[in-house]
Amino acid sequence: MSKLRAAITGIQGYIPDYVLTNKELEGMVDTTDEWIVSRTGIRERRILKGKDAGTSIMGIEAVKKLLEKKQIHPSEIDLLICATVTPDMVFPATANLITDAIGAVNAFSYDLNAACSGFIYALSTGAAFIESGKYKKVIVVGADKMSSIIDYTDRATCIIFGDGAGAVLLEPTYEEEGVMDYILHSDGSGAQYLHQKAGGSRRPPTHQTVDAHDHYVYQEGQAVFKFAVKNMADVSAEIMERNHLSSDDVAFLVPHQANKRIIDATAHRIGLADDKVMLNIDRYGNTTSGTIPLCLWEYESKLKKGDNLIISAFGGGFTWGAIYVKWAYDPS
Repeated sequence: MSKLRAAITGIQGYIPDYVLTNKELEGMVDTTDEWIVSRTGIRERRILKGKDAGTSIMGIEAVKKLLEKKQIHPSEIDLLICATVTPDMVFPATANLITDAIGAVNAFSYDLNAACSGFIYALSTGAAFIESGKYKKVIVVGADKMSSIIDYTDRATCIIFGDGAGAVLLEPTYEEEGVMDYILHSDGSGAQYLHQKAGGSRRPPTHQTVDAHDHYVYQEGQAVFKFAVKNMADVSAEIMERNHLSSDDVAFLVPHQANKRIIDATAHRIGLADDKVMLNIDRYGNTTSGTIPLCLWEYESKLKKGDNLIISAFGGGFTWGAIYVKWAYDPS
């Protein structure tokens, strides 16, 4: 008998309406459109507006539309994992809020935090639940409202991040498709270069931490760039070598959308031309856990059953990894 695997059988994204352009940022911090584009590839990003509008809002919309598209009743969902670094609250989990809002009354759910690698960590975890044979329908959400933890007086970070969400449905298959392999890594020593200084149990919120802007993303850009370029490229090459894939065998690289130069370096390392690289960083920026599912959603019509995809990411922590996915369906 063939091996039981988890196949991606549906994908849906959600992006907020408000567009924050580089031109608007020029009026907020000392920067220019040319400077931002040349260093990051970003031209605009989406921002979630509205009173009490948390990350769950985007996750709910993505999952609702996914279920409608697949004509699946929410009660059929067994598990929902939400990858996020911007939960609505410390607890309960944003995943709990999503399952309640969509009526997934039979699902258990939880959040997963691996920064920008969150979606690939969650996807591999969801696949393992399917491969156990106990679960038939698992939804993996990648969603972040990065605007909630960005200091819009800090030009080093405010130009990079945006808000967005995506969701995939995993179902069992005995065909030679789905999540074929994954390699995941972490290195906690990288925390010093990319983190949020306050808000956790080590440094709970105080007037002093708020006044010092310590509840926003802190990043040492050059150090993070150096680690990201090497590790994201290396792990992408490693998973291809382990599965005997050449560049000709790969339909698309699906990279985390952090920086166009990091994406280009990864594609070059594994020998892929530009037309084999999924890209939307110019319009959405870095949506952290949302970048990869948003790419899959936008490129869904270009994917064919049997296409080999290399999905890779690098995030704060540090976390990084790659997943080899064989696409399971043709465009509708």
